[in-house]
Order: sequence, then C-alpha cells, then structure tokens
Amino acid sequence: MSLSVSRRLAAVTAVAVAGLLAATSPAALAAPTSVTAAPTPPDIPLANVKAHLTQLSSIAAANGGNRAHGRTGYKASIDYVKGKLDAAGFTTTLQTFTSSGATGYNLIADWPGGDPNSVLMSGSHLDSVTSGAGINDNGSGSAAVLEAALAVSRANLQPTKHLRFGWWGAEELGLVGSKYYVNNLPAAEKAKISGYLNFDMIGSPNPGYFVYDDDPTIEQTFKTYFAGLGVPTEIETEGDGRSDHASFKSAGIPVGGLFTGAGNSKTSAQAQKWGGTAGQAFDRCYHSSCDTTANINDTALDRNSDAVAYAIWNLGAATPVPPGPSFENTADVTIPDSPAAAVTSPITVSGVAGNAPATTKVDVNIVHTYRGDLVVDLVAPDGTVYNLHNRAGGSADNLVQSYTVNASSEVANGVWGLRVKDTAAQDVGYINSWKITF
Repeated sequence: MSLSVSRRLAAVTAVAVAGLLAATSPAALAAPTSVTAAPTPPDIPLANVKAHLTQLSSIAAANGGNRAHGRTGYKASIDYVKGKLDAAGFTTTLQTFTSSGATGYNLIADWPGGDPNSVLMSGSHLDSVTSGAGINDNGSGSAAVLEAALAVSRANLQPTKHLRFGWWGAEELGLVGSKYYVNNLPAAEKAKISGYLNFDMIGSPNPGYFVYDDDPTIEQTFKTYFAGLGVPTEIETEGDGRSDHASFKSAGIPVGGLFTGAGNSKTSAQAQKWGGTAGQAFDRCYHSSCDTTANINDTALDRNSDAVAYAIWNLGAATPVPPGPSFENTADVTIPDSPAAAVTSPITVSGVAGNAPATTKVDVNIVHTYRGDLVVDLVAPDGTVYNLHNRAGGSADNLVQSYTVNASSEVANGVWGLRVKDTAAQDVGYINSWKITF
C-alpha cells in the first residue's frame, strides 16, 4: 500500500517523536519479553506475479498460441516454473503420465524442513485450453503459487509443516494430472497431507471473491485474511468439484481454495459489494482466445496472491496451537486516534486448572489503516503486561497475527485483556476479534 503525501509526512513525524511516545506508551512498562510472533506472511509483489504471466503469455505466443496438454507450450511452461524453483532451492520432481495419446506432466516441488508427517500442499493447474494462452485460466493461480513458493525461499522459512507445491497437467481434460498424482500416492503418503490448497482462476477481470467451503479451518483462514482487508467473501459454487481440489477431496484429504469466477454472471448484489459490472460474466474470456494478459484484474490478482501466502504462513508455519481450551472475544472495539487513551478488549477465562502454559497462544485480528502506529499488549489477570506488537510494520494496514507467550507464571483463570493504543494521529481502526488458547 503506497502512502499519500500527507500520510508520509505523518509517518516521518511519528518516527521523529518515537522516543517521546515510548516513554508514555504501554510498551514502556516493565514487561516479560518471552513473546514470539508467528512468522509474518509477506506481501507478494504484484509485479512479480505479472512477470510470470508475461512469460507464460510469451511461451504461448511462441508455441501456437496456447499451453494445452500435449502441446509444446505446456512443456515449455513446466520448464519455466521448474527452472525458477530449482534456482530457489526446492527439490523438484517431474511426474509424467499419458492422456489422449500424449505425454503429460505434473511438477512437484518440496521445500526442505518441516514435519514430514504433516504436509501442507498448495497447487494449481498449469495447462490452458487449446483456444488460447490461458492467462487467467490458469496462469493466474499458477503464477501466484509460484511466487508464494519463491517467497518461502526468500524468507528462508522454517515451517512447522512440510511445504509442498504442485502444478498439474491436463486439468482441462478432466483433472487428469492431479488424479494421477493422488491415485499414485501410497496410502501412508496420502495420510501425511494435512491439507491441499487450490488456486484456479484468481484474477478474473470482473472478479468476485469466492472461498471454498470444504475444510472449515482452511476456509476460516481465507475468510480471516479477507476480513482483514474489509473485503466480503462468498462461498464458491461455480467450480465446485471442477478443479484439482476434487482429486484430493475424493481421497479424504482436507481441501480449500480461492476463485474469482468464470462464466457465471455477476449479480447486482455482488456488483454492489465488489464493484464491477452486474449482468456480465466474471470472466468474459473464459476458455477463449481473449484470455490474455489483458484479461486480468490487478486488484483481484494482488489480493488473492497475498492470500495464498497468508494461508501458507498461517497453516504451514505458525506455532502449533496448544492442546488446551480457547476463549475468544469477537465484539468490535473502536481504537481511538492518538492522543486518546488505550482501549482494552476483555476475555474472562474460567475452568482452566493451574497456570497458563509456556506456549499460550494469542491470535489478534485488528483492522487499522496504519499498524505501524499501534502498541498491542496482552494484560494478564494480575496486571502483568506482555507486549505483543510495538509499532512495527511500517505503512502496512491491519494486524492479523498469532503470538506465543510464555505466561507460565500466570494463573489461567481470570480476566485477560488485549490492550491497544494508537500512538500517532490520522488513523482509524478497531479490534475485530482476539483469542487466547491455553
């Protein structure tokens, strides 16, 4: 998010007075420092995703205008993606199969580390139909998954789960590639996949924001991300069972994903909430020759690419949830602009024996225009303050984050509070929800 001139001046001012603010902010209180944030999901650069789409477009143009199964454009697409992943430190596997008398390819990429018995997999189909380059369907999903994988490498992410990525062939012929992959996995290997995330068409030119309603945890992860943007979502129905997640779901693997719409028409109600044109298809170039680089909505592609990374980081790299009970406050609490006092959202904990664990988990969802001005504390029942967030994040908006707190010296039962203070002017926001897990 770029800053306006006035906002940049406010940011400079905020930095200049940081020392004065620290003297009066809640973070200046003596507080335990044993707080570990879950890895912060990156902002996936839209320019990088679009650069991949440009390459896929060039590949199609040089190979008869498409990237379809059995055509030279598809193999060139696979080679492009594989080259990027090999250079980034992934272990890649090219899986071959035969369909309609032609050789097809799946590309599998594994990131080293993580629990080999708990695999989070993200994927998309890389083939197009024969009538066009397939830039939205499905260059968009393929490019976003590729860039998210490259972001894993750039961050040298140390995930708690093992991360695996897949690009499927011959999806347009009936999910052939993904079915081949799943059907050829031994039962023990299928059981290790804790979730599969599918991204098929996420840059439609007249976009909707649809979330698969299959696995509830995956579904809620995506809904939480879009709620942080203030973007409403709907349950995905148009492509239900028609993309590669169906291959995994039929094998009993939890699935989820995102979609911006294909040939169905956007309703008036959807246009009112998302913008765009009512009565027009989400993608007028679906399965057509006009599915080119001009057939992409940058805002939708940007938001969904970031959502890919958000899900990978939160489902694959976050601190595991402790085994104890969770307590949540979902009531909105307005955060007044500076210099107003801090606000607190309380949670009453009861029925938990003894002290809080050393791995007490705090999930924070704050909607705010400038999280770099926020000081966020967890306040224990006895008044002890654990600082979670101290004016980090610069110009980014919203704070959707998980923290692990060593609160083992605290009695679990009692009133816990999430205290938030805005330390510089010109911002608006509210505590959307927060949860503490013992």
